[in-house]
Amino acid sequence: MAEMHRESEMNDHTRKWRWSRVLLLTGLALLAGCGTIGSQVVPTTVHKTLSLKTGDLQRDGLAFLTPSTVTGQEQDKLALALVFGETVAKLLPGVRVVSLPETLGAINRAGLADEYRVMIDHYRDTAIFRRDSLKAIGQAASVRYLAQLKLAEFRRDLRERFSLFGLRLFQTQYAHLRLDMQIWDSVEGVIAWEASEEVNYAYDSGSERPVTFQQMVEVAAAELLKTLP
Repeated sequence: MAEMHRESEMNDHTRKWRWSRVLLLTGLALLAGCGTIGSQVVPTTVHKTLSLKTGDLQRDGLAFLTPSTVTGQEQDKLALALVFGETVAKLLPGVRVVSLPETLGAINRAGLADEYRVMIDHYRDTAIFRRDSLKAIGQAASVRYLAQLKLAEFRRDLRERFSLFGLRLFQTQYAHLRLDMQIWDSVEGVIAWEASEEVNYAYDSGSERPVTFQQMVEVAAAELLKTLP
């Protein structure tokens, strides 16, 4: 009888331990399913105002040119222009924003496609837009100011933080973006304002969902726009 009692106690102990483990795993899995546990965004902005003054963009409008980028990031150029343009339109409602597709359409209607290609190629080689070409593009888009974006770097990574019984429960998602922006005065042919933004983003998550390019660009755009006069 004593042996049977001891065996029953051992079985009860085993069952309790198993249930405790099941409850622990279930609780952790539910917590992991909640997605983001904690996040940290560290933006760093450097900017310089040259001739752009308060009210200039509201009065004369802003059109986006084709962004430039480093080798390997070419596929992100259109997404960069789209997301950045939408963010500007949302955060600066008083500014008439001409999106990249609208700018390209205006250039093509004005018969300036070849001149635009030469202008962009020249900028890639010299970091200068020719004044006569800038003026023609600005007139075609019906704005004075033209925005040039450059995607200098975008990368992301995932590091495992916690796993149990072979099940990965928490990991830290990392992303880094460096973005440059210039606003050119198409009448004077000069840079009116320029800035560089670097964003480091990290969050602990129980999901596989990575930090997206759109999220990073939205953060960078919001930070850059804070520095406009």
